Amino acid sequence: MKRWGYCNILMLSLLLIPLVQDVAAQQRLVMPVALKAGDTIAIVSPSSTPDSMTVVKGCQTLREWGYVPVVGPHVLSNWHGFAGTADERAADMLWALRDSTVKAILCSRGGDGAVQVLQCIPLEEFRHHPKWVMGFSDATALHSAEVSAGIMSIHCSMCDGISLRGERASVNAILRRLLQGELPCYQAVAHPLNQQGEAEGILVGGNFSVLCGLAGSDYDFLNRADEGLILFIEDTGEGMSKVDRMLHQLEIRGILSRLKGIIVGHFSKYKHPENGFDDMYDMLHEYLQHYDIPVCYDFPVGHHSGLNYPMIEGCKVRLKIDNQGTSLQFVGE
Repeated sequence: MKRWGYCNILMLSLLLIPLVQDVAAQQRLVMPVALKAGDTIAIVSPSSTPDSMTVVKGCQTLREWGYVPVVGPHVLSNWHGFAGTADERAADMLWALRDSTVKAILCSRGGDGAVQVLQCIPLEEFRHHPKWVMGFSDATALHSAEVSAGIMSIHCSMCDGISLRGERASVNAILRRLLQGELPCYQAVAHPLNQQGEAEGILVGGNFSVLCGLAGSDYDFLNRADEGLILFIEDTGEGMSKVDRMLHQLEIRGILSRLKGIIVGHFSKYKHPENGFDDMYDMLHEYLQHYDIPVCYDFPVGHHSGLNYPMIEGCKVRLKIDNQGTSLQFVGE
C-alpha cells in the first residue's frame, strides 16, 4: 500500500508538472516590442472626455516623433462626462488591442471611468495582444490589468503632457527613447524622510485611490505581492484622512509587509495641515517608518506641474536610497 501510494503520488506529480509550467509561463511578465519609425499609435479615451485641441496636440507630437497616430471612434464622445458609454470606450480599447497594425496605445487623458471599461475586457485580451499602454492617473486601472495579464505598460504623460516643452521636454525625451527600447535610470534628490536601503523587485503603482479601488479583483496587480513588488504611489485631490485609509487597506491585506520598497511621488490639491500632520509625507512617514524597507519621498512622478517620469509597470527594477538621493534603474524582464 505504501508503495502504491508513492507511485500514485509520483505519477500525479509528473502529470502536474506541465500544468505548473503553464501557470508559471502565464505569470511571466512580457515587455512589448520596441517601436520603430512609421509605427501606428492609437489614441483612446477610456476615462473622461478630453478637449479636442488636447488630442490634436498629442497627434502632432507623435508625428514629430516619427509615428502615425490614429484616433479611436469615441475619443471625443461625451456621455455624462465620460468619453462615451462603458461599452463604447471598451470597444475603442478592444479595437486598439486587436488591430495588428496598432503597435501601442496612448490614453488621451485621465479623469474617471477606466474601471468601467475593465468590466468589458477580459484579461485574456491584454495577454493575447501585448502592446504598450500609456497614460497615468485614471489609466492606473489599465496598467493594473496589463500587469495582472502578464504584460508591462508605461505610466507616463498623455496627450497634453507629451506636447509640452520647457522643463517637461527632457521627460518626454525619456518616453520617446523608452518606446524605442532604451530602459531609463533615474536619479532623484535626497529627502529628509527617506529610509535608506537597496531593493530589487517588480515595479507597480500609480494613482493610489485608483489602484486601491481594484483591491482583490482579477485586475489587481497587487495580487502579485508574493513575487516581490516595489510600489510607487501618487494622487491628487485626496485628503490625508482618505490616503490614511488607503494605506491601512494595504496593511490589513498584508501587502505592505510583503513589499520590497516604496516610492512616494507627488500628492497635490489636498487640505493641510490635518489631524496633526503638516503634510502628506509626514503622515505617510508616521506609518512607513516601521517597515524595514527602503522608502523615498518626493519622487518626480504623478500630478505635478513639473516632472512626471515614465515608469514601466511590471518591469524589474533596482532601487537604491542613500544620503545622496534615490536611484531607480530599470533592468527589464
